[in-house]
Amino acid sequence: MPSSRPIPIGVSGRHLHISREDLDVTFGKDYQLTEDKPLTQPGQYAAKERVTLVGPRGVIENVRILGPVRSRTQVEISFTDARKLGLNPPIRDSGDLDNTPGITIVGPAGSVTIPEGVIIAKRHIHMTPEDAEEYKVVDGEIVRVVCGDERKLIFDEVLIRVSENYRLDFHIDFDEANSAGVKTGDLCYLLKKNGEVKVPEKREVVRRLVTEADVKEAEEKGLKIILVKGTIITPLALELGLSKGVIIDRR
Repeated sequence: MPSSRPIPIGVSGRHLHISREDLDVTFGKDYQLTEDKPLTQPGQYAAKERVTLVGPRGVIENVRILGPVRSRTQVEISFTDARKLGLNPPIRDSGDLDNTPGITIVGPAGSVTIPEGVIIAKRHIHMTPEDAEEYKVVDGEIVRVVCGDERKLIFDEVLIRVSENYRLDFHIDFDEANSAGVKTGDLCYLLKKNGEVKVPEKREVVRRLVTEADVKEAEEKGLKIILVKGTIITPLALELGLSKGVIIDRR
């Protein structure tokens, strides 16, 4: 049976991965993306640069670019975004872009219309080979995941993606997150093969940055703060957490 160890949730908003060629057109030749903040997956980051997406029936501005550049431009949107733009993109795994809709991308230096590359990302879990062994799953396997509290949902058709370069994370978009009432940092659980789920009595929260305010809130609500790899906790927060009996679990 898969382990009951919780998996942190990462909610992705609309964004795009851009090719060198399309970056040259929209921002200028040899333009270099400016890193704004690192993402959960090692080596990837959210850039400061934003673009406008222009579809057959609508426009969405201020869409973030994720770096580094890729060999092919890929635009990831939600069903809600697709309706606004007038598109009908398929649900696909990252990189599977053949026979997908195109779109116009407008930047400060110019615009480019890609013939294909717009998808709704298939919900998936990133994990390392060690994680996969613990959960008893393999790369490419389809599993079910349960998440949420008052609006608890079971997500079917969740793709397992395994790589040494990944960090454990369940990736969904805002449409999916809102339907279950969850946000980035909340936890989800893999369903066992018999359909049972082991969920702790007290809700646990994952934080990338833990402050004194987080510790105080956890104490008031009887929560346990879980620190995952890469989490930063301030010295005062750690001291307060220990003194208040809030369990800090470093992974």
